[in-house]
Amino acid sequence: MFDGFWDNVSRYPRYLVTIILGVFFYAFAWLQPLMKNPISAIATIGLFVAGLTFVALTLRAMLGLAPV
Repeated sequence: MFDGFWDNVSRYPRYLVTIILGVFFYAFAWLQPLMKNPISAIATIGLFVAGLTFVALTLRAMLGLAPV
């Protein structure tokens, strides 16, 4: 009944890593043409940093970690 159960369960982390890498490769392939032009590269990196900052500040305020 449980033949190969642990073999099957051990495949899930590998599957998760594959899915995450696929998403990152897709995102970077989509952003690669924007990085060829310096103006669009600066704008893209600025938007990325601004987005990360927004998420970090929002989470800090929601969790009450430090006064914002």
